[in-house]
Amino acid sequence: MCLAIPARVIEKNGDKGFVDLGGSKKEIMFTFTPEVKEGDWVLIHTGFALNVISEKDADETLKLFEEFADFQKELPENNERPE
Repeated sequence: MCLAIPARVIEKNGDKGFVDLGGSKKEIMFTFTPEVKEGDWVLIHTGFALNVISEKDADETLKLFEEFADFQKELPENNERPE
C-alpha cells in the first residue's frame, strides 16, 4: 500500500522546492506538477509532488491521519486486537 501525504508548498525553484510537512521543511521534486505555486497544497509520495489538491481536501486528509493516530494510541500495547 502506498501513502501520499498533503503538504503546503513553501518554496519552488523550477522542478525542485520545499514543502511544510507538519512543521518540518522537506525538499521535494515538482516533476509531475509543474503548475504548482507557492502556497498550494500537494500530495507528496517518495519525494515527489503527485498532484495539487485543495486546502479543504488537505485539511480533511490530515484530520483523518490525526484520528487514526488517536485510535492507534487506544490499542493495547502488544497490538493485539480486542475481542
